[in-house]
Amino acid sequence: MLAFLTQRLLQIVPTLILVSMLIFGLQQLLPGDPALIMAGEERDPRVLEEIRQQYRLNEPMPVQYFYWIKGVLSGNLGESMRLKSSVASLVAEKLPVTLQLAGMAILVALLIGIPAGIVSAVKRDTAWDYGANLFALWGISTPNFWLGILLIFLFSVTLGWLPASGYVSLGENWRSSLATTVMPAFVLGNAIAAILMRHTRSAMLQAMSADYVRTARAKGLYESRVVLKHALRNAMTPVITLGALEFGTLLSGAVLTEQIFSIPGFGKLIVDAVFNRDYAVVQGVVLVTATTYIVLNLLADLAYVLVNPRLRG
Repeated sequence: MLAFLTQRLLQIVPTLILVSMLIFGLQQLLPGDPALIMAGEERDPRVLEEIRQQYRLNEPMPVQYFYWIKGVLSGNLGESMRLKSSVASLVAEKLPVTLQLAGMAILVALLIGIPAGIVSAVKRDTAWDYGANLFALWGISTPNFWLGILLIFLFSVTLGWLPASGYVSLGENWRSSLATTVMPAFVLGNAIAAILMRHTRSAMLQAMSADYVRTARAKGLYESRVVLKHALRNAMTPVITLGALEFGTLLSGAVLTEQIFSIPGFGKLIVDAVFNRDYAVVQGVVLVTATTYIVLNLLADLAYVLVNPRLRG
């Protein structure tokens, strides 16, 4: 286990270096001049030159990358050209919002998708199976913005149970916080639940046809024990991979859902930064997201070892 963890950690370092170079290089390809955007209507050449010097926009790309990565290694992600505040503080402000929304969404997906996939596989070719597959088709096909508007109309406008938009932090009022995030969390979790259901069903069908499951049944074990302990445990590997990737996607920001429910998360932050050519914010948010993806993949690899004893060296 320790050797495996060390090997994976050593692989992370060159991966992060390559990712940082790609983020910085692709960012420079965006059209437009951030100095012109910052200068506003008064395009005084002296002002433009001062802005370019302050943010090193006149320097060659390798020099700009050196200063940026030097700051990143010291914990300084740069300064927002538009908001005049540090990128690290913006990330620290928006990350808890996105973490809460992503955590609730993935919880919804796990609570719905995995049980539905298990039931669908165990009750193959029955009404339960057809119903679960119909749910999966509905979840994958339903646009998030349409489902969000529908939920707002039903639970906010018609019934008046939940607020239509806005966000309240957990520290301020946990009840209001859950009330403002339960609908967007369900919207995001609904689609992921459908995907998890399909993957869980496929993995369970494959596991239940394996020799060790037939052996367990031949020993006279209860069907529930055979399904949950033997089949499900070995079928969880692809589900863990998918769950980690989907959670990383949620952390990168669900733009449409955050816009519909006015959630001030990563999605809105990065969209505003791209439109305003705020290079430092885009680079910082994308780097944090990419690092999160890599860490989640590492955690998924460790979960494989814990779930499947055969992988333990």
